[in-house]
This record gives sequence, C-alpha cells and structure tokens, in this order.
Amino acid sequence: MLTFLGFAMVITFMYLIMTKRLSALIALILVPILFAVFGGFAPKIGPMMLEGITKLAPTGVMLMFAILYFALMIDSGLFDPAVRKILKLVKGDPLKIAVGTAVLALVVSLDGDGATTYMICVAAMLPLYSRIGMSPRIMAGLIILAGGVMNMTPWGGPTARAASALHVDPSDIFVPMIPAMLAGCVAILAIAWFYGLRERARLGELHLQGDEIDHSEISVSQFPDARRPKLIWFNGALTLLLMVTLIAGLLPLPVLFMVAFSIAMIVNYPCLQQQKDRVAAHAGSVLAVVGLIFAAGIFTGILSGTGMVDAMSKSLLAVIPPALGPYLAVITALVSMPFTFFMSNDAFYYGVLPVLAEAASHYGITAAEMARASIVGQPVHLLSPLVPSTYLLVALAGIEFGDHQRFTLKWAVLVCLCIMVAALLLGTFPLYSSL
Repeated sequence: MLTFLGFAMVITFMYLIMTKRLSALIALILVPILFAVFGGFAPKIGPMMLEGITKLAPTGVMLMFAILYFALMIDSGLFDPAVRKILKLVKGDPLKIAVGTAVLALVVSLDGDGATTYMICVAAMLPLYSRIGMSPRIMAGLIILAGGVMNMTPWGGPTARAASALHVDPSDIFVPMIPAMLAGCVAILAIAWFYGLRERARLGELHLQGDEIDHSEISVSQFPDARRPKLIWFNGALTLLLMVTLIAGLLPLPVLFMVAFSIAMIVNYPCLQQQKDRVAAHAGSVLAVVGLIFAAGIFTGILSGTGMVDAMSKSLLAVIPPALGPYLAVITALVSMPFTFFMSNDAFYYGVLPVLAEAASHYGITAAEMARASIVGQPVHLLSPLVPSTYLLVALAGIEFGDHQRFTLKWAVLVCLCIMVAALLLGTFPLYSSL
C-alpha cells in the first residue's frame, strides 16, 4: 500500500508540474498532504511537515543570503573590470572572441541566475559576433554550457534541491564537486578554442574600426546608482575570503553568507533606504527559490514520515539486478542527463532522487555521494524545452530553439561526461561500492 501511494504521489506531482496544471510550489505542498490523508496519516501530518521544514531551514537561509550576496556584488560592479578586460582583449580575433565568451559567461553566471547571465553576455558579445560574421549559435552554445556548470553552485538551484531532497548539507555536495566543475570549465574553454580556431580559419583576424573604443563605462550592473567602483578591492577581498572559508568549512554555509551579506551591505550601502532598495530589487528572485525549498520540506517530510520512501526503495531494489546495485551512483550521474532534460529539476530531485538514494544506501553509497552524482547532468538540463530562460537566450541571440539544441547538445553531453569522469577519478562519488 505504501509503495503504491508513494509512486502514485510522485507520478501525480510530476504530471501536475510538467503539464503546468500547478506550479511546483503549490504541488509540493498540496499533493503530499492529499496522499497522506488518503493513506490514513491525517493525525501525524503536522509533525511530519514541521520536521521536514525544520531540516530544510538552513538550506533556505543559505540560498536567500547567497542570492542576495552575489546580486549585491553584481550591483556594486565587482565583476565589471573582468568584463571590460575581456571585451578589450577579444577585439577582432574570432579565437579570442570565442574564449572570451566562455570566460565572460563563467564569471557572470556566478550569481546563479540564468536570465541575468544571458542578458548581460548576449548584450556584450552579440555586436562583436555580428561585426566579425561569427555564428551566434557558437555564442549561445558557450553561454549556456557555462551556465550549466555554474548552475551546480549551492545557490544555483539543483544542488539546493538535491540537498533538500536528501537532507544533506549543501556544502557537503558542492565543495567536493569543485574540482569536477573545474574540469567542466576546462572542457568548455577547449570547445571555445576549437570553434575559435575554426572561425579564425574561415574569417581571418580582423582589425575592426572602433577597436580603440573606451570600455571604462561598460558595466554588468543593471542599477547605475548602485555601483561602487571605489569599493571594488574591498568587495573582491570579501568575496575571496568568503570562498576560502566556504571551501575550508570554517562555518556553516548559512552563517557564512549571512555574515558576508551583512558586511557587504553595510559597507557598500550604509544608508538604510539604500539597503531597503537593494533587498527589494532582488526580493522576487529570493522568494521564488526559498519558497520552493520550504515547500519541499513538506513533500520530503511526508514522503519520509509515512514510510513511503522506504517502501519505494525496497520495491526498486527488487527490480534492480544485484549486479548493478553497487553502480547506482554512476548510473544516477548518467540518467541525470536524460531525466533532467525530459522532466523538470523539481520532478527529478524531489520525485526520483530520494528513491534512488534510499536504494543506493543499501549498497553503502551515501546520500551526499548520490546528491553529487545527481547534479552532473545540469549542462544538458538547460537545453530542455522545459527551461523558460533558454527561450530568452535564443530570442536574444536571434536563433531558432531547435538549431540551438542541435548545435549544443553534443557538447553539453561531453561536458557532463568530463565532469563525471573527473568526479570518479577524484573519488567524489564511487564507480563501484560494496558493503
């Protein structure tokens, strides 16, 4: 009965959000409550939901302040010098333009917001592509590949979803994955180099009229009044210190981002009204993500509290050949590509991953290892027709969605495989696990 209820609940949830009958936020709250009542768990629903929300509270806090922190850094102009330097260096060389596109996208996508990344990168690079005669498909492909890798940061979304679904600390997922993510970045730069050389052979290196343009006023900040160019060294040092302490694990992630955000806010915007304006400017992004995390607490709390996830994992174990059980981590990494392409991240991380993780635990594979494996497919996920921001990218670049998919999909799979191989070589998650 519990197995049937569990799979029915997951399938109902996935159907409702994939057919857009309900938003993920509402479905995460209402669907598990209805199935718990139907299963006779009505008297215990309250404690189950509270327990789930309590477990996810640190993740919600971390996401809220991480999004606000990086939004603050972009508003203040921290990344402007890097962007200006890239634009100044690329000039009329197709090779430099391609590599510069990849580097720019990797830097800008640090804030985890795909739409913002696309708007900034296309606005900066499309005029160069047009003047040189390079294909905008190359630009769009490199930008979305970079976004896919940087989407694996804890404030990007998938890592937070995996952490909340499996009740794992986001830093336990993200920090060990950093070397594998760097391997993905190297793969993207290699792809950019390949296309840059090909375009250079086709077009040659051109000296464009206007190469001497002054780039000093170019900024990725969307709020000119919020720029703080005089504080760029302070903001850079603060961000570097934040990254070092994050990797070293000196404090929990929520605390680190709360402290860093507070320091950045009071130094950059000492006026109370300015502080209110900065928070208000990004409240929509914060609410959308954090609300989803707390709603997921109800879903996972009921899934665990009723015993549905245990029953589902036992039924899954019964159909998985024993020989494949020890390979569940690498299997999860591989299936994360098609699964997150054909279904939303919410459906995969809240519906499928908990069952896979529970089954893998019987073979000695930890929840953190399964969570790391589950985020490998993100570069492919962003090419899904279910991702709204991708439509923005192709619209800005002036290309067809189908052309973008055909051009980029093979490279996205390659980047995912590079990340997976690096993770396996470094022991981030196991190829084979035996008790």
